[in-house]
Amino acid sequence: MNPGMNPSPPGRGAGVRELAENSSPSCPLLRVTNLEVQFPGPHGPHPAVDDLNFDLDNAGTLAIVGESGSGKTQAALALIGLNPANAGLRGSVRYEGREWLGSTEDDWNRLRGDRVGFVFQDPMTALNPYLTVGEQMAEVLIVHRGVGRAAALAESARMLDACRIPDAAARLRCFPHEFSGGMRQRVLIAAALLTRPRLLIADEPTTALDVTVQAQILRLLDELRRSFGMALLLITHDLGIVGEACERVLVMYAGRAVESGPTAAVLARPQHPYTRGLLRARPSLHAPTGLLEPIPGQPPSVRPRTAGCAFAPRCPFALQQCALQKPEFITNGNRARACFAPAEPG
Repeated sequence: MNPGMNPSPPGRGAGVRELAENSSPSCPLLRVTNLEVQFPGPHGPHPAVDDLNFDLDNAGTLAIVGESGSGKTQAALALIGLNPANAGLRGSVRYEGREWLGSTEDDWNRLRGDRVGFVFQDPMTALNPYLTVGEQMAEVLIVHRGVGRAAALAESARMLDACRIPDAAARLRCFPHEFSGGMRQRVLIAAALLTRPRLLIADEPTTALDVTVQAQILRLLDELRRSFGMALLLITHDLGIVGEACERVLVMYAGRAVESGPTAAVLARPQHPYTRGLLRARPSLHAPTGLLEPIPGQPPSVRPRTAGCAFAPRCPFALQQCALQKPEFITNGNRARACFAPAEPG
């Protein structure tokens, strides 16, 4: 761990501390402030997440979007205390009025899987191949609710049925390899919802699934979110699914937030060159040549960042100050962005 990172909270050591100012019903369910996740490297600390800030309200929906390596997953793991042991964390993660960053492992274990559900990336490897689906799902209720095995299996079957898996009771006796990729994703969603969490974090829930199954999973997540009245934090690199799944979107590049706002507004009138590049790179039947328009250049390396905007070397609108000064993330109405260039260049 890097020096100066992850300081222990005062008063209660590394335990959970109450925050009176965040206990009001008007406060968001989740508030992330100045979150940093760093890893040691041969050239100095590498910031995987750099000064990330966002709120998520009760029953709200937020998508965090960006290329692979933009810091999305590390930010999500920081919300439930699952970053690698060599990660240095700093900032604030407040959930349900409590500060969780710096908590003990016992505290984290009481949070994740109980009040926060997490759907891990890649359904083909997220399940234990040596245990039946029923054993893996029942463990959630046995650990977090203290119910007996029979009752846990019965509730697991009901949740599989709610996730549109036919003959749910019989499928509990199956092993993961007996399910398709889309069915495994439904199993992961069902397991995450067994304790009726107030927040569900879904990390790339449609990766490696065909388009038809992707649409089914997204509809299922929306139906379950509305039915259970929970908030949804969706991690994805695919802007194509964001418009159907989330009310708000936050775009990340090189560990930093570069743009955020209502999803419809961001997709219709993106204000950051990186967001515009992501939208242009999407496959489209209406593209003049039928070819993809990639973002020029290469993603940033793992070396420590120099001063200036990380996207400047790839940006067609870069100004001289972009290479010298890091742009602040400035809010204007319900939109926010970190860029020196005009919001809507000619």
